[in-house]
Amino acid sequence: MDIERAIAAERTELADLLDGLREADWDAPSLCAGWRVREVAAHMSSGFRSSRSQMLRELLRARGNLHRMTDQCARRDAAALSTAELAAALRDNAEHPWKPPVGGLPAALGHDVVHGLDITVALGHPRRVPRDRIRVLLGGVTPRSLKFFGADLSGVRLRAEDLDWSYGTGAPVTGAAQDLLLVAFGRRLPSGRLHGEAADRFTDDRFPAGPLTADRFTRDPTSSAAPEGGTGTARR
Repeated sequence: MDIERAIAAERTELADLLDGLREADWDAPSLCAGWRVREVAAHMSSGFRSSRSQMLRELLRARGNLHRMTDQCARRDAAALSTAELAAALRDNAEHPWKPPVGGLPAALGHDVVHGLDITVALGHPRRVPRDRIRVLLGGVTPRSLKFFGADLSGVRLRAEDLDWSYGTGAPVTGAAQDLLLVAFGRRLPSGRLHGEAADRFTDDRFPAGPLTADRFTRDPTSSAAPEGGTGTARR
């Protein structure tokens, strides 16, 4: 698989999805603890909008704590940018060469895919990430990556229902490959998406159980809601 093309496609598809969200969706909680959808969207494009020197200054302001820095930047940018600007930042930078400090292109793909799922799964959106992208990311699950993302899979064997992939030993936890990827990235999922005696370890009842219909996320072109900063029929 051409990972650079996959990254560009993922960003473009997510930008289109974000453009179709309702106002309430942007303020709904995501799978990222403490972040709404808008903070996740802001974080996803922060690497495109900030120079290395800017990021270093932000890290100094956060007293060297990377997690504090990303949280502060996401909250600031989510408040400063309109939802249209957040979606455009992904679309306009679909081919941007940004990569995380470690992991190269697969890590950049993982950043986009997992944060996209942080949004869609939390909202109950029915989007399915193409399997070739998920397969690449599942192939990178290691004890080291699990530790980095705070995923405790002790005594558990993850097994995908839609791909030939499994990981670990112990009580089986099954589900869609993209849902198991989220587990491996330390996320807790809505109930009903995982199966097995240990599934409850990775479940969060705050979110809607199971995907909703695609119509739920289709904008009404006759809506009278005005975009932020102007008038008209388009939602921000």
